[in-house]
Amino acid sequence: MLLKDRQTGHLVEVLNIQELINPELNDFTGRFNVGEELPDPQRFTKTGLVFCSGEALPRCWIDSHYRDAEVAHH
Repeated sequence: MLLKDRQTGHLVEVLNIQELINPELNDFTGRFNVGEELPDPQRFTKTGLVFCSGEALPRCWIDSHYRDAEVAHH
């Protein structure tokens, strides 16, 4: 899966999707997808990335408490 860095517009290859979708983690393992040689993996902060279309990542991937208010009403 590829995401886009908000500031630079560079593509980031997600190497561990489970880390990406886990709302308990603020970052995940990936690597920039630029040039001919693949760079070493590094940690990326989820809030600094968007989908290639420019759409933000789903809140359920970033905030583990995204449904607290809804659950509290029941």
